[in-house]
Amino acid sequence: MSLLNILLQAAPAKGFDIMSMLPLLLIIVVFYFFMIRPQLKKAKDQKKYREELKKGDKVITIGGIHGKIVEMNDKTFVIEVEGGVRLKIEKSAVSMEFTATLGQEK
Repeated sequence: MSLLNILLQAAPAKGFDIMSMLPLLLIIVVFYFFMIRPQLKKAKDQKKYREELKKGDKVITIGGIHGKIVEMNDKTFVIEVEGGVRLKIEKSAVSMEFTATLGQEK
């Protein structure tokens, strides 16, 4: 059943009544402001953070690996982890800044 069919069924036989549409419109507004908009904002902030990363920044990957950026390419980073091991990861795999999480652990 499409949205148009729902809208047509919600309209009374004598004409279109906006009051019958109010609950549906309210649900759409609530979904936008409490679900969709915050997710879009978070994705935008995460993208901005990844673009601003530079050599020497400490990061945590989505998989939980902590490391320091030692090389940067267009779509990848090389990070150095404990023991001098270097890992090549995608930029999209970076989750958050390492120093930001240290303050939360205390």
